[in-house]
Amino acid sequence: MHVPDGFINVPVSAAAGVVAVGAVAVSLRGARRELDERTAPLAGLVAAFIFAVQMLNFPVATGTSGHLLGGALAAILVGPYTGVLCISVVLLMQGILFADGGLTALGVNITDMAVITTVVSYALFRALVRILPRARRSVTIASFVAALVSVPAAAIGFTLFYAIGGTTDIPIGKVLTGMVGVHVLIGIGEAAITALTVGAVIAVRPDLVHGARGLSAPLKLRVGGELVDAAPAAAPVPVAARSTRAVWATGLVTALVLAGFVSFYASANPDGLEKVAADQGIDKKTEPHHTADSPLADYGVKDITDARISGGLAGVIGVAGTVAVGSGIFWAVRRRRTADRDGSVTSFAGGSV
Repeated sequence: MHVPDGFINVPVSAAAGVVAVGAVAVSLRGARRELDERTAPLAGLVAAFIFAVQMLNFPVATGTSGHLLGGALAAILVGPYTGVLCISVVLLMQGILFADGGLTALGVNITDMAVITTVVSYALFRALVRILPRARRSVTIASFVAALVSVPAAAIGFTLFYAIGGTTDIPIGKVLTGMVGVHVLIGIGEAAITALTVGAVIAVRPDLVHGARGLSAPLKLRVGGELVDAAPAAAPVPVAARSTRAVWATGLVTALVLAGFVSFYASANPDGLEKVAADQGIDKKTEPHHTADSPLADYGVKDITDARISGGLAGVIGVAGTVAVGSGIFWAVRRRRTADRDGSVTSFAGGSV
């Protein structure tokens, strides 16, 4: 789904850039409410994990592959605003370091892969958890459905961009049919990865899953013919006191293994957008990537001839860079929230209104 330079004309790409900048600005403000002492360290890890899993292309049809987009996963784990920032960080790292996704098309990619997938998936996820029984299994089911729908939604988003600013004269009906058809199949893989990951985290630390907060139903007792909330058997361990180090370390090691080793066995077939673009002729005016001479272009380390070592080392560098950049951004957002809160408390104590 990474749109290269040349698919969408300059005016529409520029307009998408304005939309993307606005969405990121709104998300930075919204993330202040989502990030706390537990989730701030994990948000950078979520971005790095998504970067790693995006390297694992899986076959979906003859000659076609797909990979995780990650909007649903990020939104459910750390919140929709923080989720937009996670995917934006991944896209920025991929575009600059790995020549994956055009730089002039960065606004298109952020709007499509970060904003549309996150908004659609989280809205559907919240609707489903309100309908389904209040249980952990319901969160996993809602995650599966939300992730499944988010991928063809992004395919429709690209089709709309192409309808407005496509650089080739291809009937829009063919583009829509091709994009939605293959991305429904990719959505199944996205849904499976998302549900498995959310299910794994919620099994060990449900307090770290943003989408699961407030879903636990209190135990009910029948007293005098009426149902009343039962008192907790013991005081729970304060959430803030529970360390996230084990989860963070496990997630980082997993991301490193996926990007540094498992990625070598990923499908080499073109992904959904590449396949549709080649079949329909959308790629006729593709432009060379601005960072095509990057030492990490195409997810390999320049001058290392062994493909396994080159790809694995590039994956490790990508994970490390993403977790470093993402963590820095999210810690800064978290510190801003703390500063705003302390400032509000000081103003109140001073009698300001």
